[in-house]
Amino acid sequence: MNSLSEQQIADIRKRLRARHAELREQIRQELLRSDEQHYLDLATAVHDTGEESVADLLSDLDIALIDRHVNEIRDVEEALQRIATGVYGICADCGGEVGYERLSAYPTAQRCYSCQQRHEQGFAEEGRPKL
Repeated sequence: MNSLSEQQIADIRKRLRARHAELREQIRQELLRSDEQHYLDLATAVHDTGEESVADLLSDLDIALIDRHVNEIRDVEEALQRIATGVYGICADCGGEVGYERLSAYPTAQRCYSCQQRHEQGFAEEGRPKL
């Protein structure tokens, strides 16, 4: 059972939509900046391996940042879908309530605090669950 009021859900929905738009804009800006930087790199093509390594690292960091934003967009879209289907605020693991305080601080939360702790302990190292 979910005890979130309609106003609480409406406030969170508004915040999620604003975050979605913000993330899309950040990705757009990062891609534009990345394109400009790649053009500058080609225009000044230095063949020093050290500088190439730094350029590769910076490019990898740009990709990692964009990837993080894309993953957050997915989380936001999933939260909006849970709101639309009426299951927002219900723990994906135990079916209990995800408290408003938690959702207010972390609107894309899928689990209650206890289940999230168990989940993080079980998957402390990505790809290597603990027994």
